[in-house]
Amino acid sequence: MGGALILAAAGAALAVLLAVRLWVVLRPRAAVPRRSLSLLVVAGSGGHTTEILRLLETLSDAYSPRHYVIADTDEMSAHKINSFELNRVDQNPSTTFPEYHIHRIPRSREVQQSWPSSALSTLYSLWFSFPLTHRVKPDLVLCNGPGTCVPICVSALLLGILGIKKVIIVYVESICRVEHLSLSGKILFHLSDYFIVQWPALKEKYPKSVYLGRIV
Repeated sequence: MGGALILAAAGAALAVLLAVRLWVVLRPRAAVPRRSLSLLVVAGSGGHTTEILRLLETLSDAYSPRHYVIADTDEMSAHKINSFELNRVDQNPSTTFPEYHIHRIPRSREVQQSWPSSALSTLYSLWFSFPLTHRVKPDLVLCNGPGTCVPICVSALLLGILGIKKVIIVYVESICRVEHLSLSGKILFHLSDYFIVQWPALKEKYPKSVYLGRIV
């Protein structure tokens, strides 16, 4: 009986410590000016990649190096990213060599995949995501809804919880989401540092979100 009470007390103490650590990681912090920011961008098949690249067009070269994460079967996104980076060089002659990298992880969820198998495939993807995120140690993670962003953002959050590095997570909900959040958005709403929506109806439903109008 005494041993069970000790284990229960230890478990409760550990839970409190983890909760406090999570609060410290997620609480807002003052921005620190930097000359450059290491950026990790999560791209997804189809419209997600198109939207995220449109958003990147507005960012300066200070967001460098740029690390792109795609699903291991997503060749279309890889082609779009390479074309986008080459176009940046053509538009800015002062940039002699684009500093970007494309990383691949297992796809966390297929379209119409069942919930039980989605949970397993997401955990499998997380197994590859955390070592990648730990190696890159980005300053900022930018994503807009593909399933691949969930294990990446969880990995980035773990870096802060473990005291390795505080990573800013910015989630931009897809322009297609007018009244309801995507599944990724519902999961990451409480985990991201900045959650941006592009329709006023979503801002009304989620007051803590940031509404900037249409940005892509």
